[in-house]
Amino acid sequence: MLQRFLNPSVLAGISGLELVAKTVVKGFVAGLHRSPDFGFSQEFAEYRMYSPGDDLRHVDWNVFARTERAYLKRYRGETNTQLTLLIDASASMGYTSHGVTKMDYTRFLTASLAYLSMGQRDAVGLIVFDDEVRHFVPPSTRQGQLMRLLHGIDKAEPRQRTDYGKPFDHFQEFIKRRGMAIVVSDFYAPPAEVVKTIAPLTFRGNEVVLFHVLDPQEIEPRIKDPALLIDLETDDALEVTPEYARHEYRAKIDAHIENLKEEARKAGMDYHLHVTDRPLDEALREYLFLRQRRR
Repeated sequence: MLQRFLNPSVLAGISGLELVAKTVVKGFVAGLHRSPDFGFSQEFAEYRMYSPGDDLRHVDWNVFARTERAYLKRYRGETNTQLTLLIDASASMGYTSHGVTKMDYTRFLTASLAYLSMGQRDAVGLIVFDDEVRHFVPPSTRQGQLMRLLHGIDKAEPRQRTDYGKPFDHFQEFIKRRGMAIVVSDFYAPPAEVVKTIAPLTFRGNEVVLFHVLDPQEIEPRIKDPALLIDLETDDALEVTPEYARHEYRAKIDAHIENLKEEARKAGMDYHLHVTDRPLDEALREYLFLRQRRR
């Protein structure tokens, strides 16, 4: 039953990205065993002094009433991670074979990651890009940040070609604190070029994760008759046969995925493939594992 609320096709019928994120995260958390390994322990650990910008919801008002000093409760598992979500909004992200586009899936996934991370008291930021940076929200934990992130994610629309250089130059110019960067894209570019462009982020101590989003038909196309395929970013056309789709194309996409995975590994990045007809829980588990690893 819980898997149903993590299914992209079900999420597509929910109105409002905030409700989508809340549905995914609550369904996901309910399916986890309560364990500090996943950072969900709510066991009280310590107090710390209030600092400007902290969420007032975590102030212990009973202590304030007695001492007239503001203290925040800290919990086990609180790590102050900084997360930046980088979303590829190029034209190819608009593709779908089953009602949920790669862009839809990316919105659901990144909104859920933002909701989950801010619930963990992490600072979260956003960069939406195609061949330019289209939207930027600096990482923060301040009040209203979740709505700023969800607004930016919701407005991400596929429209141009991808230029991986622009968002990563932007990242290095405006985001100084070390943290985690999750890049969500279909990565239709030579793997060595993709990784070479992104790699400078790791030099500054950031942990970089590639979430590779593909439609199931892009991995295993089911073509019964000869078809004309149009590249959504270049408008180039290619006539393919069922024979080509079963053999040559499948070998090429498998090689592309393996090359990207290997290039990422050599550069010290994590790589994960996500297919748009599968539930989102695997991606959220991977994020929590990576977040826990930073402790």
